[in-house]
Amino acid sequence: MKKEQKFIMTAEGYVQAEEELNELKTVRRPEVIKALQEARALGDLSENADYDAARNEQAIIEAKISELEFKLEHAEIIDNANKSEVNLGSNVKIKYDDGEEEEYKIVGSMEADPFDNKISNESPLGIALLNHKIGDVVNVDSPNGGYNITIEAIS
Repeated sequence: MKKEQKFIMTAEGYVQAEEELNELKTVRRPEVIKALQEARALGDLSENADYDAARNEQAIIEAKISELEFKLEHAEIIDNANKSEVNLGSNVKIKYDDGEEEEYKIVGSMEADPFDNKISNESPLGIALLNHKIGDVVNVDSPNGGYNITIEAIS
């Protein structure tokens, strides 16, 4: 029996995925359909770059809609009520060996955005932080070698 696939998400991430799905269905899809209709009106479709571009855009949008629908249908929302240790949804302030401090939010892989300091629970740093408490010194295994961090705060 095949194990059912689950996508671990925070409640915030679930809402954002729903909003993106809604945007794709109610705004982007109709825009592409209109572009296709306008391109068809231009005549010969065999050499119509606008038509080809609109068809490609439609395929991308439909694939993204299908992906989001599947992930939302199979989402497992994690409630981070326990603030005493790092879990999915935790905001974690850490200090590196060199004294530099950073704050990250631990999220599911679908929500990860390193540019917004949202790291996946499946990343080396995310794996290392999970289930640790304030004051713990944690070793992070990374492709460039391991390093230590100290957990300063959890919220």
